[in-house]
Amino acid sequence: MNNNDVLRRIRFVFDFNDSKMIAIFKQAEHDVTRAQISDWLKKDDDPSYQECTDIMLAIFLNGFINEKRGKKEGPQAVPEEKLTNNIVFNKIKIALNLKAEDVLIILESSELRISKHELSAFFRKPGHKHYRDCKDQILRNFLNGLQHKYREASEATPAFEWKQTSSDE
Repeated sequence: MNNNDVLRRIRFVFDFNDSKMIAIFKQAEHDVTRAQISDWLKKDDDPSYQECTDIMLAIFLNGFINEKRGKKEGPQAVPEEKLTNNIVFNKIKIALNLKAEDVLIILESSELRISKHELSAFFRKPGHKHYRDCKDQILRNFLNGLQHKYREASEATPAFEWKQTSSDE
């Protein structure tokens, strides 16, 4: 997945407006303009479209972690110059404070079933013998699952019916 797609999906899942996106970048001690955000969120065929670089997405994800979990004391995390799906996946997992079981449930909600061992391979260091690259399909399904969990859950209004009891009569 490209960085712009990830940024678009996170914005949609959590219903962030431009001001919130700017504030998240600010959480990572980086300033961006509304025009930059707008250009990153445009479709690929739009003439104003700008590619969101790995560093900018890493800054956003670091800000997202700070936004959701609180800022740590001391210097901010250094944004990665080269992002992989594994790093993006892990940063989102950290931001949302998700355990392995939570991630598996989220993946199942988008009809993708993997084992806990397969999942843990995505979060290992690249040199580890059990490390596995996170393919676009896995990250896409994870983001779709987040949409089911966070976006659709907040939009669903519970059906509320008054039930007449004997005391109401």
